[in-house]
Amino acid sequence: MPSSRPRLLPWPGLNGQPCFLVTDDTGTSYLSRLADEMETVQLRTGADLLGHARPLLRDHRANARELRFVGHRLAEALHDALRVAESRGQRLEDGEETTPEQS
Repeated sequence: MPSSRPRLLPWPGLNGQPCFLVTDDTGTSYLSRLADEMETVQLRTGADLLGHARPLLRDHRANARELRFVGHRLAEALHDALRVAESRGQRLEDGEETTPEQS
């Protein structure tokens, strides 16, 4: 079932503004598949980062520079994960399939 709602893409548009894909396909276009793959990479990267951040945050010898660095990376990963969640939530509302395995 084609969506009437534009798909929020996992990468920013001009000036960091949200970027949307308008299509009448069911997630089979090149850009739709690319967006699915990008979302998967973003979520995997966030999970990997969290795995590295937890020990660093527990390490009392970690210095401020290291903690700021990991804090910034965690904020970026959270931003990406929230964008993925928003995009997938919108597609669920529209009754579309949301995982690459289903397309």
